[in-house]
Amino acid sequence: MTYCVGLQLDRGLVFLSDTRTNAGVDNISTYRKLFTWEEPGERVLCLMTAGNLATTQAVVSLLNERNLAATEREPSLLTVPSMFQAAKMVGDTLKGVIAESHQELVDGTPKTFGATLILGGQIGTSAPRLFMIYPEGNFVEAQEDTPFFQIGETKYGRPILVRAYDPTMDFATAVKLLMVSFDSTIRANLSVGTPLDLQIIEKDALRLGFSRRIQESDPDWRMISDLWSDALRQAFHSLPDVTL
Repeated sequence: MTYCVGLQLDRGLVFLSDTRTNAGVDNISTYRKLFTWEEPGERVLCLMTAGNLATTQAVVSLLNERNLAATEREPSLLTVPSMFQAAKMVGDTLKGVIAESHQELVDGTPKTFGATLILGGQIGTSAPRLFMIYPEGNFVEAQEDTPFFQIGETKYGRPILVRAYDPTMDFATAVKLLMVSFDSTIRANLSVGTPLDLQIIEKDALRLGFSRRIQESDPDWRMISDLWSDALRQAFHSLPDVTL
């Protein structure tokens, strides 16, 4: 399992993903799930992945190969004219990889090779856009009523996002919000864990912004985690007792 979140703000886009993959409590590995591409001054894109690792690695590899061999008839993420076309390309690639994998059988039965992706970025003078791409290859775009997307283990980290998200917040506040969301998820589910990968895309910069790998020992991460736990305990004890 995994956990990834993409936030759409007035200032741009913020992405945070974990790196844990596991096939049981005694088989845990770390793999990067956040990938970026840029043509400075022209376009910038970020992709986060959740699901079958072989599927997501194949999708990213195919996208990278197309970037190296792009033509007018065979465009790539570095040549498509819009973020919509980029989302369509990623969706088609994901759908194709899954369709090919589904032909394989494990013990005589089909094996699940599904994956879900978050793609965001900006191309040219168009506004930054954020998409969630499903295993079937179709996708939805973030809107004012749905300004963020989560994939993977979403339920534990969602309440703080719903309560505290504000599209006008600055990037530092948005990162703090995501850290709290991830802390809640990691504490509740062993299949999500550090290190975390952070990527910021500032509106109209058309280049990759601040990025960071957040380790378990990161002082900001430890501070947010500890202070959030203390604040929750204090808030709980400040509530009036119920009548019995």
